[in-house]
Amino acid sequence: MIMAYCLSYILLGAFAGVLAGLLGVGGGIVIVPVLTFLFTAQHLPENHIIHMALGTSLASIIFTSLASFRAHHYRGAVSWEVLRRISPGIVTGTLPGSCLAAQLSTPILKWFFVLFLYYVALQIFLNMRPAPSRQLPGSRGMFAVGSLIGGISSLVGIGGGVMSVPFLIWCNVELRCAIGTSAAIGFPIALAGGIGYAANGLSIETLPSWSLGFVYLPALLGISLASASTAPLGVRLAHTLPLSHLRKFFALFIILMATKMLMGL
Repeated sequence: MIMAYCLSYILLGAFAGVLAGLLGVGGGIVIVPVLTFLFTAQHLPENHIIHMALGTSLASIIFTSLASFRAHHYRGAVSWEVLRRISPGIVTGTLPGSCLAAQLSTPILKWFFVLFLYYVALQIFLNMRPAPSRQLPGSRGMFAVGSLIGGISSLVGIGGGVMSVPFLIWCNVELRCAIGTSAAIGFPIALAGGIGYAANGLSIETLPSWSLGFVYLPALLGISLASASTAPLGVRLAHTLPLSHLRKFFALFIILMATKMLMGL
């Protein structure tokens, strides 16, 4: 049974890695609900399952993001200037967000995540991208946007791509560069969020063995190894495939996962 769960973590990581490279998301949109199902099947502490899914997801995105944005960088699709300007706000929003999430109850976090999934699915399915109608804001604006993206990302365990890609497109950043830069933005989100979830769970004695706070290490290892290997494949696909049909398929997949989580509330 343990081997079956380990294989599940590896398969989940492989899928999340492709998504990270293909769509500029950190994979958390898929990782969190699947981990919730797997942790429930493993009979981990019920009142901390969603916290562990969120924390483990963010920690795994550290490695997914690294592999993804390196591959995008080799294709000239990462704006390091944008990353430099938005990162202070990202970290400032993510750390308090992870601390807040640690204090919220499981039902509240699940409801917030499910509603966010439906929003993301609608955004992707209807291709709700803002028109490129402005330039990037100044330092204060970038800090405020980064704080908002980081804060929400930490509450839902994602790399922020579903928010940072539309923002960058709105600010006249070309689509493939927006995807690559979003993958890079996922790194400070994941690093700050992973640290926050790990630190906030250290004092909880009922968490299972092989946990570092709210980060479940066996799942982190399986997901990270696989996702780091498959993220470059997603990048290659992003630069060769038409993304419109793939995005709609992904949106339908998100709706199914959100509905299954909703039925369990």
